Amino acid sequence: MDISLVIPLLNEEESLPELSAWIEKVMDENNYSYEIIYVDDGSTDNSWCVIEQLRLKNPNIKGIKFQRNYGKSAGLNEGFRAAQGDVIITMDADLQDSPDEIPELRRMIVEDGYDLVSGWKKKRYDNKLTKNLPSKLFNAAARQMSKIKLHDFNCGLKSYSKKVVKSVEVYGEMHRYVPVLAKWSGFRKIGEKVVEHRARKYGVSKFGWTRFINGFLDLMTIFFMGKFGKRPMHFFGSWGSVFFLSGFGFSVYFILSKIILNTPLTNNPGFYMAMTAVIIGIQLFLAGFIGELVSRNATGRNFYLVEKKAGV
Repeated sequence: MDISLVIPLLNEEESLPELSAWIEKVMDENNYSYEIIYVDDGSTDNSWCVIEQLRLKNPNIKGIKFQRNYGKSAGLNEGFRAAQGDVIITMDADLQDSPDEIPELRRMIVEDGYDLVSGWKKKRYDNKLTKNLPSKLFNAAARQMSKIKLHDFNCGLKSYSKKVVKSVEVYGEMHRYVPVLAKWSGFRKIGEKVVEHRARKYGVSKFGWTRFINGFLDLMTIFFMGKFGKRPMHFFGSWGSVFFLSGFGFSVYFILSKIILNTPLTNNPGFYMAMTAVIIGIQLFLAGFIGELVSRNATGRNFYLVEKKAGV
């Protein structure tokens, strides 16, 4: 199969027929074999009924319906699991992403050899204060920490090689940083393409102000997990060693001073600080051991209650 389209959605019943027809037109014009995987993230409108009706007309349309709302990352993760195409393309269901970008996004993966191509909505129709400015801050921070030279990490329109989506795990709200997850998984050829951003035609945005705070917290998590996720003892153990050895060294010094020079310990703040450092060092070691146990035995982090499936 040439292409799998993974499209998470929440309450997009109005846009789905138009989006599906547009995608089908692009696919037929380019003679692609394809599947469209709609992931209904607990919609409260008739989105799932629309998906089932669309599937009756086009068997390439498939669907996954969550029992409740889990978030965009969960939708992408389940869609990635189900995807069978050689190239996987993600987009939003609100018609702000153009399916006409699909052929070039696929070509960059197949012919240019990119592992991942991220869209860049250079000209946006969002509110400049509530979306554009925070987005620029997020992207600047993500570029600085990840060293990936992308302008728009959060763009929903991306293309991936099949190997990438089967290697990364998207959870929490990590959908913003899939390029970073891909890089930490060893995929280095990450490209960017300027894509069209269209004004919203139906409904309203599903993202509130909390996404800004969560975005920075998730960036910190990705940075830590990328470097130390498989070896937490390297982080906690290193700092534990610094605290323990420095505290132990000063403690020995103060004890020898007491023995040789009869320097009092009970009223010596330096001695108490040294003992505190020893205790902190031991606690960091214990945190490292616990982290190792958790990382080796964690299960169910990406378990979601799927109410219905169609063709998947």
